[in-house]
Amino acid sequence: MSDRLRVAIVGTGGISRSHARAMRAHEDRVELVAAMDIDAERVTEFCQEWDVPNCYHSLERMLAEQQPDLVHVCTPPGAHLEPSITAMRAGSSVLCEKPPCLSLADFDKIAAVERETGRHFSTVFQHRFGPTGRYVRDLINAGRLGRPLVAICNTLWYRPDSYYEPEWRGIWAGEGGGPTMGHGIHQIDLVAHLLGDWEEIVATAARMARPVETEDVSFAHITFANGAIASVVNSILSPREESYLRFDFSEATVELTHLYGYEADNWSYTPVKGVEPVVWPAPGEDMRSSHTAQLGDVLERLANGEVPEASSRTARRTMEIITAIYASAFTGERIRRDQLVPGHPFYNSLYGPALPYPAEQEALR
Repeated sequence: MSDRLRVAIVGTGGISRSHARAMRAHEDRVELVAAMDIDAERVTEFCQEWDVPNCYHSLERMLAEQQPDLVHVCTPPGAHLEPSITAMRAGSSVLCEKPPCLSLADFDKIAAVERETGRHFSTVFQHRFGPTGRYVRDLINAGRLGRPLVAICNTLWYRPDSYYEPEWRGIWAGEGGGPTMGHGIHQIDLVAHLLGDWEEIVATAARMARPVETEDVSFAHITFANGAIASVVNSILSPREESYLRFDFSEATVELTHLYGYEADNWSYTPVKGVEPVVWPAPGEDMRSSHTAQLGDVLERLANGEVPEASSRTARRTMEIITAIYASAFTGERIRRDQLVPGHPFYNSLYGPALPYPAEQEALR
């Protein structure tokens, strides 16, 4: 009898291939038993491409017949909530594409079902799982870099108008937000993973060039509980694309320059003169920050009866930061972490009580 985990994929669009490749890299530990999509032609093509034995058009039927241990939710963002809850209530743990859902209210529903069922929900925040990123976190926690002071978090990407042709892209109901939510969330999550809890955010956002409902650029300043201050830029208007993180500590600067994933060579370390340097680069085997790296961690933790990383315990913090950026940008107010509770105007939707660009909205219809 195989001791591999039974795994299924929900949603067989483009991102599902990244998940399938990750499963193939861990085929000694997982068996991809089924895929489900409401588009019959798409799921059939996917199953043929990846040798998946069972194709479904009904999530409930797939869960009942296949009883997967782990379900990968790869649907568009606006369709993450219900499949994740349904899968957990059917007895499966979930690895969900980013963003986990469209609001803090929805996120808290997912966390409640986690507690109710004893299953686990994790979000794809793969940049936490590169070996160098983990090493830097260990150095920070051990105080080897000194006190955290200043951080820069730039997600400067480019998406042309044609990127928004799928009906779910560029709208609040489909994506929950613009580049702050859909693109910069990866780097924002890594900053929060390294620096910890935040306290206050002030931000601005604009819709400058793309035919979308949401913003296409945002700027924010984040104050963390440890006193560090981070500058954050999210853009899909930047022809020279770059993902750039910089952390200035009292004893060193650590930088990361990449685009969609990093390896050890993407990092640099500059110690203060006269300070005993740490071992650099990170010791041990290197691996790209990727779906493959995160899935390995998920499988190991599930096998050991542990809660996977990027579960609701820490992923909510990232959703809070995203929410606070929108809340500050659209109200002009400073947003404190303790404000983001039920009853707050941005708790149920990231655009708050009213669409932020009403004149532009009319032009899009």
